[in-house]
Amino acid sequence: MCSSDLQLNPAVPLGDHPLIDEDCLFLNVWAPEADAKPRPVMVWIHGGAYTFGSAGQPLFDGTALVSAGDVVLVTVNYRLGALGFLDLSAVDSDGFDGNLALKDVLLALHWVRANIAAFGGDPGRVTVFGESAGGGLVTTLLAVPAARGLFHRAIAQSSPASSVYGTDRARAVARRFLDEVGIPGADPRRLRVLPADEIVRAGMAVYAAVPDDAPGTLAFAPVVDGRLVPEAPITVLSEGRGSPVPLLIGTNREEASLFRFMKSPLIPITGDRIARMLSDLQAERPGLAVPSLDRIRTAYPRRGRRAVGLGIARDIGFRLPALWIARGHGEVAPVGLYRFDHSTPFLRLTGLGATHATELPYLWGNLDGGPKDPTFRLGGRRIAKRIVARMQARWTGFARGDDPGAQDDPMWPAYDDSNRETLVIGRRDRIVPGLDDRLRSGWGDDVLSFP
Repeated sequence: MCSSDLQLNPAVPLGDHPLIDEDCLFLNVWAPEADAKPRPVMVWIHGGAYTFGSAGQPLFDGTALVSAGDVVLVTVNYRLGALGFLDLSAVDSDGFDGNLALKDVLLALHWVRANIAAFGGDPGRVTVFGESAGGGLVTTLLAVPAARGLFHRAIAQSSPASSVYGTDRARAVARRFLDEVGIPGADPRRLRVLPADEIVRAGMAVYAAVPDDAPGTLAFAPVVDGRLVPEAPITVLSEGRGSPVPLLIGTNREEASLFRFMKSPLIPITGDRIARMLSDLQAERPGLAVPSLDRIRTAYPRRGRRAVGLGIARDIGFRLPALWIARGHGEVAPVGLYRFDHSTPFLRLTGLGATHATELPYLWGNLDGGPKDPTFRLGGRRIAKRIVARMQARWTGFARGDDPGAQDDPMWPAYDDSNRETLVIGRRDRIVPGLDDRLRSGWGDDVLSFP
C-alpha cells in the first residue's frame, strides 16, 4: 500500500496488518478458470480523496464480482497525497515532474493492454471504473489524449470531476508544502533527500489546510498542466469532446452526510463556508454566471437549513458534475446516469442514509465489513443480496458490451437532454425521467469549477 497511508483514515479500512511502503505500485488480477474464450476486462481505480486507500482493501476482493460477471478484474495502486499529486514543476520546471499518480494509472493501463491476454482477458474490451477520487481519475482519463485507446468503456461513481485545477492553484499548494517542510524555495537537492514519512506528514498538513482556507477545493488532485492534461476535464466532457466511449456515471443520494459525520473539511456544508465558496468562485472566474444563494435554495424547497447545506455540498461536489458530463458526453457516446438511493435501517437511523461510498459493498458483493461494521446491525441483508445481484449484472453486462440490464428490472436507457432518464437504484430499481430538473433550475446549466 502506498506510503501516504502512513496517515491512516479510519473511514478507509485497510484490513489486518497492512503492508505500507513506498514500493507500492502493484496491481492485482482476478480471473475465472482460463478457457479459449477471452473475457472482458474491468480495471478498478480506488478512491480516498486522492490521499487514502489501496487496491488491497478487503472491500475490493474481486472474487464475487468475477464469479458473478465472468470478467477478468484488475485493481491498481497509484501514488497518493503529496507523493502522487504534488506538482512541484510549477515552482521548478526542470527538477520535478507532475501528475505522477495519473501517470501510474496510465502505466497500469498500458500493462493491461500488453499482458491481460495471458490471464484470459480481452485487451480490446477494457472497462475502467472507479469511485470518488478513483471516479475523478476515470473522468480525467476520458479527457486525456494519452489515454485514448487504452480503454473502451468507463464507469465513474461519485466523481469529483470538477475538482481538477490549473497551475496557479498547483503552485500555491506547492509553496504551502515547501513552507511546511521548511524549504522556502524548490531546492531539488534538499527535497530529494526528505524521508517519505516527512513528505506524508507535510502532505497531510496541507491536505487539511487547503479546503479550510478555500472551501470547495482539494489540496491534491490531477493538475491541468497543459501537457498530459491539456484542459480541465469537466470542460472537455461537458462540451462533448472527451474520448467517445460508452459511460455509466452517477452519485449517491446523501453523498455529503459522511463528510459531516467525519467532520471532514473537504466538503463545505455550513452556510458560511458555502457562501464563501460561491464568493471565491465568482472572484476567481468573474465571467462566470454563478447563481445567487437565494436562487440555489429554490432547488431545495421545504427543507431545513442543515438539510439544504448538505444538499448544496452534495450537488456542487458530485451530482452537478455528473449531470454536466452526462449531458455533454451523451452527444458523442451512450451514457447511463444513475443515483444510488438504498440504505439499510441502521444507516437511515443514524442519518447517514445512502451516503458516499455506501454503494461499494453492493457492487463488490462483499457485505461483511468485519465485526465492527454496523451496517446490517438492524437488518437489511436479504434486500442487500438482491441489490448485489442487480448491480453486478448491470456493471459487468456493460463491460461485456451488452445493455446494462438486470433480470426482472427495468432496462437502463441512454441519457439524453430531452428524456433525462435516470436509473434509481433502491429496493427495486426504477427509471425516473427529469429526476434532477429542480436541481438544474436552481443552479442553472453553467459549469461551475475553480480554475
